[in-house]
Amino acid sequence: MSSGCDLVLVRDDDMRGRIPIAHMRHVYRVDEVEKRLGKLPTRDHESLRATYERMLDKGPERFQVKPSGLPAMAHLYDELPNFHEVLDDLKRQLALCADSRDALEITPMLLLGPPGVGKTHFAREIAQLLGTGMGFVSMSSLTAGWVLSGASSQWKGARPGKVFETLVDGQYANPVMVVDEIDKTGGEHAYDPLGSLYSLLEHDTAHAFIDEFAEVPIDASQVIWVATANDARGIPDPILNRMNVFDIEMPDAEASRKIASKLYRSIRADHDWGQRFEPDLCEEVLDAMSHCAPREMRRALMTAFGNAKLDGRGQLEVRDLPDPQARRKPMGFVQ
Repeated sequence: MSSGCDLVLVRDDDMRGRIPIAHMRHVYRVDEVEKRLGKLPTRDHESLRATYERMLDKGPERFQVKPSGLPAMAHLYDELPNFHEVLDDLKRQLALCADSRDALEITPMLLLGPPGVGKTHFAREIAQLLGTGMGFVSMSSLTAGWVLSGASSQWKGARPGKVFETLVDGQYANPVMVVDEIDKTGGEHAYDPLGSLYSLLEHDTAHAFIDEFAEVPIDASQVIWVATANDARGIPDPILNRMNVFDIEMPDAEASRKIASKLYRSIRADHDWGQRFEPDLCEEVLDAMSHCAPREMRRALMTAFGNAKLDGRGQLEVRDLPDPQARRKPMGFVQ
């Protein structure tokens, strides 16, 4: 797969002072697309024809982004105290290419941890930090095994996979691709939904990844892979061996207080009604929030804001928070 770096763009669009540099890279060859399009029958294969025409219309060049220097990461260490090990590894890899002409190369990472610990949020923060796009695949909601690699155009209702769509329809040659809950695929599919990852996670073989729908080689070698899981036991060893695996623990009480405090200020600043509330949470509410998982905090705070508003107060109190003991009861017939 050919690539070009003749055009260099410098963007200064980040409030934290990071200046990404974008080279142009070819993610597929136009002549391959034209060849495939020319072989299609005059009738049928309308979806495939439309895909090839879209590829020709968009052209093969995409931005290959990397920071011009080591980006500011102090805010992430502060906001994500239970991800310091991952951030340290990411910083090392960024430092290697920060002052060189080398492309950004990040080893695929797997974030292992309990539900609600903030794994998916962290992946989104990485995409924002690097100044590139993001594709997202939730493996727990799969309805077909070919969501990553596409399905053969011979099948009714077939379409390209998520990797193909993210590279062809997006602006970037090196998007962050989040594979959420990778351990939830199970063995129910006749087609292995993780099969395409064996080649996609290898830098050399990903250069000419072939989506089963389009059947045109795509350069997916620059994709930055972030997978999340609750349990590694359901993930094949060949996948684990291709990734840096990190165990993410729930933040301790003090770290949870800091997360809750920052989230409160963020919600308050993002809404016009937020100005009617005190700038900071009181100590009692912070103590109560320290027992919440990061995923639960926003929902808890929004409930508290609403309860305080209904009570005519500008200060959140512990009684405004949802009952931590409350559980949604299953619906069913009364015996």
